[in-house]
Amino acid sequence: MRVRELLLLQAGIISREQALGCGLSASSIRRRVARGEWRDVHPGVLLDAGHPLGDRARIVAAALWGGPDAVLDGPSAAFWSGLLPRAPVLVGVTVPPRVRRRVPPGIRLRRRDLHRADRIVRGGVALTSVPLTVLETCAVLPDGAAFLDRALQRRRVGPADLHQAYCRNAGAHGMATAHRLLVAALDRADSRLERSLLRLLRAGGIGGFVRGLPVGDGREIDIAFPVERVAIELDGWAWHVDPARFAADRAKGNALVGAGWILLRFTWRDVTRHPDRTIAAIRRALRR
Repeated sequence: MRVRELLLLQAGIISREQALGCGLSASSIRRRVARGEWRDVHPGVLLDAGHPLGDRARIVAAALWGGPDAVLDGPSAAFWSGLLPRAPVLVGVTVPPRVRRRVPPGIRLRRRDLHRADRIVRGGVALTSVPLTVLETCAVLPDGAAFLDRALQRRRVGPADLHQAYCRNAGAHGMATAHRLLVAALDRADSRLERSLLRLLRAGGIGGFVRGLPVGDGREIDIAFPVERVAIELDGWAWHVDPARFAADRAKGNALVGAGWILLRFTWRDVTRHPDRTIAAIRRALRR
């Protein structure tokens, strides 16, 4: 690739290694710097004078400074992935623990080993995967809950992927905060699931149900038909993410069956993708 093409691709940024790889000599690079055509941004990383040092340029410069094993992380990766409109003041870069170098101004460095599932390449730049990026970004933003909600609502990432990324990185910096926000966000998703099923019941002319029917020991049935003793439990996303909730819901279900209730469990997919099948199952249970 020619130097001009590379500069256009990388927002005016080029590393000395890249310039040498394009056929420039070390003396030619020095002359360009001396004439003011290029200037140093980080050690070994240069900016063409015809390009501003904007957000994209700062991101590329930090990635090139980090070296071949470096990845962008946190809000910097979120910006590059299109999840944030602006790049942070400090560009986050993750490198393996063995990499030792002095960190220049404008870069926040983390040393750690990442699972290969948590690394992607986008636009020629290596960065953390979208699930890990979302988790690490929501943990440091002032309104991380809103950021996480937007990522889920716009389907940039799914709850299962977030859960897997959390499990691979549990104990890392920021993961405890990310986990709290994730469980809270998915509890809200569970509420949307309940509202969706209630709309189906009303549209189908099915009445006689009670929301949140107490059954003792502080437990409640999500949607209950007390006369027919039919209990509907909704396995929302938080049910999959929070082990304590999973265990509590299993115990509640067993207790209901033991007390003579007919127990039906439905997931988000059941309610949103197969509404007719879901309503038919409820009608059969009520007839029994």
